[in-house]
Amino acid sequence: MNSNAMGTFKVKLEPQGGGDSSGGTTLGRMSIDKQFTGDLEGESKGEMLSAMTSVNGSAGYVAIERISGTLEGRSGSFVLHHKGTMDRGRQEASITVVPDSATGELTGMTGTMNIRVENDLHHYDLEYTLPES
Repeated sequence: MNSNAMGTFKVKLEPQGGGDSSGGTTLGRMSIDKQFTGDLEGESKGEMLSAMTSVNGSAGYVAIERISGTLEGRSGSFVLHHKGTMDRGRQEASITVVPDSATGELTGMTGTMNIRVENDLHHYDLEYTLPES
């Protein structure tokens, strides 16, 4: 069953240890805590690794986060894999459900998520598929 879930989330990023800076690039690690509302109700915990360059608006990151809650009335959890770059402010990201990571009523879920920020509010659009019952 192909579905689409939309809503908003609040995010808290917390630096974990000092970043390594050399050659104009700073490597960093952060914890991720999110609260989701809308078609997806729940929270997530995750870790992010980043590389910030000396050029304003250029960076890269990878992250893993586990979301637990209810998705359109189905309880369970799933893991998202993030990878993204910023090229002088132009953003490109890929966020994918890790295969076989979903639990509970979400077992077998596949999908992708898109995120956009408008007026400091984070929006998600999750396109997903669940196996036929």
